Amino acid sequence: MASRMTSYTLALLPGDGIGRDVMAEAEKVLSVIEQLTPISLTINKIPCGGQHYLDTGEEWPEGSFEFCRDEADAILLGAVGWPGAITEDGDLAGGSVILGLRSGLDLYANVRPIRLYEGVRHKIHGEFRQIWKPGMVDMLIIRENTEGLYHSLLRRSADKAQGRDSWEPHTMDFPGLEGEVAWDPRPISRHGSERVIRYAFDAAQRRNGAPGDGKTRVTCVDKSNVTRGCQLFNRIYHEIAEDYPDTETDHAYIDAFCMWVVRNPEWFDVVVTPNMFGDISTDLASVLQGGMGIAASANLGDEHGMFEPVHGSAPKYTGQNITNPMAMINSVSLMFDWLGETNNAADCKVIADFIDKAVTETLMGGILTYDLGGTAKTSEVGDAIVGVLETLLRKHFAVA
Repeated sequence: MASRMTSYTLALLPGDGIGRDVMAEAEKVLSVIEQLTPISLTINKIPCGGQHYLDTGEEWPEGSFEFCRDEADAILLGAVGWPGAITEDGDLAGGSVILGLRSGLDLYANVRPIRLYEGVRHKIHGEFRQIWKPGMVDMLIIRENTEGLYHSLLRRSADKAQGRDSWEPHTMDFPGLEGEVAWDPRPISRHGSERVIRYAFDAAQRRNGAPGDGKTRVTCVDKSNVTRGCQLFNRIYHEIAEDYPDTETDHAYIDAFCMWVVRNPEWFDVVVTPNMFGDISTDLASVLQGGMGIAASANLGDEHGMFEPVHGSAPKYTGQNITNPMAMINSVSLMFDWLGETNNAADCKVIADFIDKAVTETLMGGILTYDLGGTAKTSEVGDAIVGVLETLLRKHFAVA
């Protein structure tokens, strides 16, 4: 039975390259949701990124950041980055969009699910193989999203996005080094660490435990044997763990984790890690689920949420209708799950689950793009997912 009408305002940022291609498939999903559910969607599609910068001299229209901050209930991003699109201060054009939103909206938790779907094979040893059963790869990697090695760029991007003077770190000397030196500070704070680590422990309470043994476990991944920022992060992790006595603690240095996550993925339930380590390790872990074409992510704060595929803009594949849109569509699922959680909206949770089921059924049906060993086009995959989703929505919401 249909519920009363609920309305959400969405900011859609297609961005560059294949970001525009996969956003078109996400729009198909949003369209069928609005047609067949009690959800009403007001969509503001905002041009942005490197291509837009080369055409107009701006990374996105004036007022875009304020719209995302003040009016959008959720933000959906495609990808940014385009060859030759560099701002006058040397930054990637489009950086003040993605990084400006992460920093300016304080989206401190970057949430990246790593799950192997039924029907997916992945490339290891140069061939498409099925090494693990789908149920044996199901982890959640929580990456700190506002500090660490990206802090200077994040602050600079947030300032540009809001029209403020650019912030830069103080200069310093490096004894023993000669000639030109470039450097980036890597600040890790107690406040930033506490909130993302607590988020990870809370997320673990909502899951079913590690695939290998069913235990609720949070693994801290850092380099605390070398860097002081990681030593603080690790110390805070153990402090917070005391508040969760029923959750098993675990630790790995980032270099060892890169080995263990591929060798024994079934061990991991929730992983929490500083910014740069999370950026790199999640790209590696995406291989376990079939690659970047499936990998979705959420950038979450206390008040705002931005959702995006993990992959980049991949300019060489732009407009060829061969890109896998599932990471983008999975990000739409994460968005509706978050809207359901933050608004106590059962319909949104149902929609999120149905999108996931539609992706699963499409994969099991062998409708695969080239990256998964198939020949399906981007639009064909999007249409197949929408077809399954339409059936599920009509049945649940009793739409004729």
